[in-house]
Amino acid sequence: MREPTVVAEPGLPEAVTIWEVGPRDGLQNESAIVPVEAKAEFVERLVAAGLPVVEATSFVHPKWVPQLADAAELVQRLGPDGRRHPVLVPNERGLQRAIDLGCEHVAIFGSATDTFAQRNLNSSVEEQFAMFEPTVTRARSEGMDVRAYVSMCFGDPWEGDVPVEQVVAVGTRLLDLGASQLSLGDTIGVGTAGHVTALLDAFNAAGVPDDVLAVHFHDTYGQALANAGAALRHGVRTFDSSAGGLGGCPYAESATGNLATEDLVWMLHGLGVGTGVDLEALVATSVWMAEVLGRPSPSRVVAALAG
Repeated sequence: MREPTVVAEPGLPEAVTIWEVGPRDGLQNESAIVPVEAKAEFVERLVAAGLPVVEATSFVHPKWVPQLADAAELVQRLGPDGRRHPVLVPNERGLQRAIDLGCEHVAIFGSATDTFAQRNLNSSVEEQFAMFEPTVTRARSEGMDVRAYVSMCFGDPWEGDVPVEQVVAVGTRLLDLGASQLSLGDTIGVGTAGHVTALLDAFNAAGVPDDVLAVHFHDTYGQALANAGAALRHGVRTFDSSAGGLGGCPYAESATGNLATEDLVWMLHGLGVGTGVDLEALVATSVWMAEVLGRPSPSRVVAALAG
């Protein structure tokens, strides 16, 4: 299989971490419900392809995200390794389910805007912190690692532009609760490279270094890969992406697919930045999942290499 020509760029790291979100953020927005057996195989194939972190599922109420109603069964099917895969927990009830299954890594999902907080969390931006505080405190007391997502960092479909200082205020408070990492989400994919740099600069000015931050880009306007490049050159070392470009957001109809992991890997490998990912195995996995879903992968690299 063809690989990119490597032309290393001075100043870039030797390696970065790809945080694979396909099984959770990718499949939660599918109209069809993927059988749990296929979900387990998806996770296992992604791990075998060298993805260092694979976020497996979310312990949300099945009423809100029926596609992930089998979260507990999935974790159990994955066996002992299932406990090390991060899972999303919306509140203390979700956390308890993760604790009961022995999960080691959890994530909470906050919002930078009131409208999305109301739609996604049934709370205001301010109220979300009171909801998350006992969840994070309990998780940390159980020895779990906690990641925090903050959505709508670059724009909101109902509120429009989101001020950089508003995103920084929300993100720093989530970190202050006890999260070890903050993932900045361009939920509707409206961000551009300069906006990414400005937001990262603002977090640095607030005392949050790049190595605590991750980026989570959607490709609605075709900017996800350019935005990832801007974050890479700024100093970010953790990148969220979804195999085959799966995903969106069930609470924001304008949110299309995530940055495709294959496209990200192609760019990084071409720059001489290691990922530990076997691109051929990853492409084969996305082709297989596309067959499960009954539609082609939106990833350009998958289309080019599997065509």
